[in-house]
Amino acid sequence: MAPTRRVFLGGLAAAGAAAASGCTAKRGHEFRPGDGVFLLDGKPFQIRSGSIHYPRIPREYWRDRMRQARAMGLNTISTYCFWDLHEPRPGSFDFTGNLDVAAFVRTAQAEGLWVDLRPGPYVCSEWDWGGLPGWLARTPRVRVRSRDPRFLAASGRYLRRLVRELGPLQITHGGPILMVQVENEYGSFGHDHAYMRAMRRLFRQAGFDVHLWTADGADEIPDGSLPGTTVGIDFGAGSARTEFPKLLRQRPHNPHFCSEFWTGWFDHWGGPHHTVPAAVNARDVEWMMARGYSFNLYMFAGGTSFGYRPGANSGPQHPYQPDVNSYDYDAPISEAGDVTPKFTAIQQAIVRHLPAGTRLPPAPAPARRMALARFALTAAAPWTSALHGLHPARSHAPTCMEDLGQSFGYVLYRLAHSPAGRGKLAIPGIRDYATVLQGGRRLGTLDRRISHFELALHLTAAEPLEILVENMGRINFGPAMVDGRCGIVGPVTWDGRELTGWEQYSLPWMSPPPNLPWAPARAGRSAASKTGQPMFYRGSCHVNHPADTFLDLRGWGKGEVWVNGRHLGRFWHVGPQQTLYLPASWLRPGANEFVLLELEPPGRGSLAGLTAPTYGGSPAPAAGA
Repeated sequence: MAPTRRVFLGGLAAAGAAAASGCTAKRGHEFRPGDGVFLLDGKPFQIRSGSIHYPRIPREYWRDRMRQARAMGLNTISTYCFWDLHEPRPGSFDFTGNLDVAAFVRTAQAEGLWVDLRPGPYVCSEWDWGGLPGWLARTPRVRVRSRDPRFLAASGRYLRRLVRELGPLQITHGGPILMVQVENEYGSFGHDHAYMRAMRRLFRQAGFDVHLWTADGADEIPDGSLPGTTVGIDFGAGSARTEFPKLLRQRPHNPHFCSEFWTGWFDHWGGPHHTVPAAVNARDVEWMMARGYSFNLYMFAGGTSFGYRPGANSGPQHPYQPDVNSYDYDAPISEAGDVTPKFTAIQQAIVRHLPAGTRLPPAPAPARRMALARFALTAAAPWTSALHGLHPARSHAPTCMEDLGQSFGYVLYRLAHSPAGRGKLAIPGIRDYATVLQGGRRLGTLDRRISHFELALHLTAAEPLEILVENMGRINFGPAMVDGRCGIVGPVTWDGRELTGWEQYSLPWMSPPPNLPWAPARAGRSAASKTGQPMFYRGSCHVNHPADTFLDLRGWGKGEVWVNGRHLGRFWHVGPQQTLYLPASWLRPGANEFVLLELEPPGRGSLAGLTAPTYGGSPAPAAGA
């Protein structure tokens, strides 16, 4: 997904008749490019695809989303594979539960759908570092997305392991995987064709033996594509008529293929909630359908970037824009699986150009939704209690998060010998949000998002200076993503003098949350009101029959939410996201535990669940019950 190439916000047949469009893979199938078209067993084949990302959709709903795709008239599912999820530590792989990508592909095949696989290793997708694992940043001066032998070696290891899962599911082996993408939108990052050739070799050596292709914006084809390899072009609603001619001028015999037709857009913290009119989507889809052009709806079904996984963008006007957890994307199928008016508009555009007599299956009924009556968070613990038993790493200058063996969460930087008096604290290398404290008092915040890197403070030498730094998401697009380090990545100065002698506490705070000594919340809220220090809060909610809900975070400031020990995601009063999608599978009958980290106490003190998401933003957190 390429967010900043241009300003973008304006501008199956039923099972019995699906032989030409549904997936009926067997040995002997052949898929390849022809002159202007794709060919399946020698006959023209129009890819009608929709993007569904398996980590963003609870596994229990994979089949539901795929049946919705069939009901729209799609014949293919497109998905990225997420390297950082599958290899969370070097050489340690995970393909279980929601990461069982082979099960996802087999489910697509069972539902009569082909699969277009996009393994990366870089995927963008508004995902932390574009799917590159954070541990790569521990390699000194590593150059990602380059011929750096260390990057290529790590990429090759990941691809070989991925093929162990997915190799038998390629169409060449009787599976539904039609083709595999090499890298992703490289032309928006660089122009090293030798790197792209090396990456293509890695795919072949790993065992991907189906048709390979690349994706770029039409204007970036010269930088990102490879001779002899099919190119897909990516563009937004309203652009089909201008982008396809660009493709054909450069590649006159290339299949007419839009690899990402952006049905909506994504949101940044502190920005607006984006929508794109359904009619604009439908017009372009109908135009492509009428010409037999292949396309992929990005996204078909939105989803959620749970936990710390959202990435960030960077551009000339906004050097750092962290993404929200919701990846609803204003897609035809919403974050929670709702069929939207956009679904209906696109479906009608597709149906008008399917063979006469084609009957589409009905869309499945939506998942049950529930509201949660407001309940109190009755226990509290100061954030400092999470430090008990931890041993700090000591260094002359601040150490970045990755060098502490950590990829996500928070790092506490503590200076035992604080400067005294009035002065200016400057941390231009903050990545990405910091709460500055001394003696248990909150002194202020630093925010990379708004280039706020300095604070005028009055410090005392008697108490340590503490800087609690949060990783808000690594940049996932463009040249600025080269440096994936988080925490503090440069000097800290006081009136221009560098401060040295740091203690660093690694605070991943992923799943589960830290084990804390809880006390009554009333006392905790009172202490937080006086000092402004961050606090953890805990409460319980009884659920008879779990169903999907949207956790209402209005009235809270900024922080994290865990549900039954699992990290749901961030909240922040700046919006636009004000609710967090909570799937039924994260809940259980009976008591459910909710834990919040609130960086801007005292917080509201209670939670509720809504049946629909809420968007907006507030200049300051609201207090009160």
